[in-house]
Amino acid sequence: MRLDKFLKVSRLIKRRTLAKEVADQGRIQLNGQVAKASTEVKVGDELQIRFGNKLVTVVIDSIAEHARKEDAKEMYRLLKEEKMDGSINS
Repeated sequence: MRLDKFLKVSRLIKRRTLAKEVADQGRIQLNGQVAKASTEVKVGDELQIRFGNKLVTVVIDSIAEHARKEDAKEMYRLLKEEKMDGSINS
């Protein structure tokens, strides 16, 4: 599944267009490498997403074409969520 679609279906990012923008800005890493929106993701992959001054790291547990809101959180496991130093310019 494409990275931007996974982010939308799992509700890590609310809209696919926003997920594409975030990926195009180089703010998403897949297994330690900067990922594009079209990058294919699979179960076991580790994602790091930079949201403003927050860095969220998750592992993909399952992939589904569609997920209800209640089931979306089961698609990934949160490893860590950390605040980044405010001195870094984004």
